[in-house]
Amino acid sequence: MIGLHLETFLYLGYIGLILIIFEGGLSSRLDLLKANFTLSICGAATGILCPIGFSYLLLYLGFGYGAALSATSLGTTFAVISSASKDVDLSQTKVGAVLVSAAVIDDVTGLVMSSVIHDLGSIASGGNVNLGWLIGRPIVASAAMAILTPVLTKWFFAPVFRRYIEKHFHKFDHLSNIILMILVLSAFISIAAYAGTSILFGAFLAGAFLTYLPSTHPEGPFVVMSREEGERSKDKSPTFVHTFEVYCLDAQQYVLAPLFFASIGFAIPFLDLWTGEAIWRGVVYTLLMLFGKAIVGAWIPIWAAAKHDPKKAHEAQAESAAENGNSLEKVKSSPDSPSRKAAIQSSVSPMILLGMAMVARGEIGLLIVEIGYNNTPYVSQQGFITAIWAILLNTIIEPVCVGVAVKYRGAKIGKGPWGLVPGPNQAIEEEMGRRRESRMQQQMQEEGEARMEAHRNNQMAWLTICTKDENLHGPPKV
Repeated sequence: MIGLHLETFLYLGYIGLILIIFEGGLSSRLDLLKANFTLSICGAATGILCPIGFSYLLLYLGFGYGAALSATSLGTTFAVISSASKDVDLSQTKVGAVLVSAAVIDDVTGLVMSSVIHDLGSIASGGNVNLGWLIGRPIVASAAMAILTPVLTKWFFAPVFRRYIEKHFHKFDHLSNIILMILVLSAFISIAAYAGTSILFGAFLAGAFLTYLPSTHPEGPFVVMSREEGERSKDKSPTFVHTFEVYCLDAQQYVLAPLFFASIGFAIPFLDLWTGEAIWRGVVYTLLMLFGKAIVGAWIPIWAAAKHDPKKAHEAQAESAAENGNSLEKVKSSPDSPSRKAAIQSSVSPMILLGMAMVARGEIGLLIVEIGYNNTPYVSQQGFITAIWAILLNTIIEPVCVGVAVKYRGAKIGKGPWGLVPGPNQAIEEEMGRRRESRMQQQMQEEGEARMEAHRNNQMAWLTICTKDENLHGPPKV
């Protein structure tokens, strides 16, 4: 009976994890993800290969440990992004986009490897398994979903939705949004599960799909300046993010997510962790895995140096100087003139933030190492305990380091070249502001013309009265 209740809590908590990833997809900046995709691939590859390689150096048959430590906790990543939003909205920054996409790639790869590890148990027990299909299926399924989803969304689903469906959504406010969100999320996680890839990847794609779906035209029903406008205006509809916050966020934060982390914690053998050998092995492995993920941040200065264009930087500074009234000679002689060294120096804080934010393994790492321990003979109990120590300590270290980095460097990161990037909504808001200002000016002009017309009418009426009075009584006597 206790096992049944524990399994129920696990399923409820896993729903919470799915909602965390789904929310991350809803709030992601697709334009930033696309613009920094190559850098994200480089960072993700480093974050996968280094932990696996270091695990082989330290442990015999270290693939199971390395796979667990190659993952990046998506739940922790999105929690860090949302908690840091008070100082700087990391989801709107360039480094934040790299972090999200690299974490998603790491997690998908880690979960694909976990399915491979799970099926390797069949080979070890003498089962008849096609090794090529075993390894290739989750890889092909993940790649197919990653490629087909944006293509079909852009060329089929989005045009159909914008032309035939979107205009009816404002009639039902949140109801139509929540129904569509449930249908889309269910469809994506079902496709991911049956195709053989991670349902968490399906949840992220579902959120990104809904983000791209509505029209971005200023007159579109989902283009609103505030939540109140979406809920109260007759021709506007609440956005999917607003609907999620109203109906799902509290249940996710206070019920479902804690249940998941608690159910995962039940699987940790706490008594076995507290032996001298387990502790020192765990600490050493933690430091090695910490370095294996933190090194991902090194791609930021490398990328900044490779992409630095002195000519464009000088032109931009010259334009800025011209606007401020400074001479070109002062710009050329200024010690602050742009250089490759300055570009690298400005990327130090984003490097630290990205490297530390990739450290947490969290729920995904625990899930993978537990699969390797319970379903294959390749992960020993000693290795399992060591991996648990590394996962727990890395998951504790990451929020602390990221919190310190954001507290002392958040404003600098937000204003730097890896910071806040104006999104497509800014152009829409500017256009809406111009239209609103134009309407106000037109309204003021019409009111002024109406007042002038009323004043002329009053004068004409007064002259008419005076004329009639003169006709009846004659001109006034002097």
